[in-house]
Amino acid sequence: MIEKLKELCQKNGIPLGDSDLELFERYMNLLSKWNKVYNLTSIRKKEEIITKHFFDSLTLIKLFEHIKLDVKGKEIADLGSGGGFPGVPLKIFFKDTVEMFLIEAVNKKCIFLEMLKRELSIDYTVICKRSEEINKKFDIVLSRATGETFDVLKWGKDILKKDGYLIIMKGKKVEEELREYTVTLKFKGYMERKFIVIKKLNEYSHKF
Repeated sequence: MIEKLKELCQKNGIPLGDSDLELFERYMNLLSKWNKVYNLTSIRKKEEIITKHFFDSLTLIKLFEHIKLDVKGKEIADLGSGGGFPGVPLKIFFKDTVEMFLIEAVNKKCIFLEMLKRELSIDYTVICKRSEEINKKFDIVLSRATGETFDVLKWGKDILKKDGYLIIMKGKKVEEELREYTVTLKFKGYMERKFIVIKKLNEYSHKF
């Protein structure tokens, strides 16, 4: 089953090692098991977990390359992490070169993320709070399926460092006002992906 992830990543120039694939397989099994009780995601089939959660999260790697954003040494926040997406797949890929923070307000999801951290022996920080309650600021804030776009913009802006990047993953539909901030990338064997990318400057705007 995990070969599907390997195949998609190879087609799109995302290098995953055998140890990475092993972590993803364990992640998939743990998510499937806990999902029955905790309802972490509406996606139940393992093949869809691989494509719609794991690979979808990893598409950010190509975005970083496209906008020439070097994430090494950066503090990255995954806003509304849920079952760990996109933060945990990115942490598996980038390993200790990034510091990952998973922001999640729902307690049962926080419990899962803490368990996952132990079971996979990877290091990230779970912040079990709403974004409005967080004082810390981050270099990069990521959001995937968190809420209404303009709400996410406000939440993300408030926890973003100056010169930091707010990146919102979108499907086909992007609000008209945000089209100039949207990057569209195509992937082999997967759907087209859109990303709203905003850099926090004094005027809080920068196009790519």
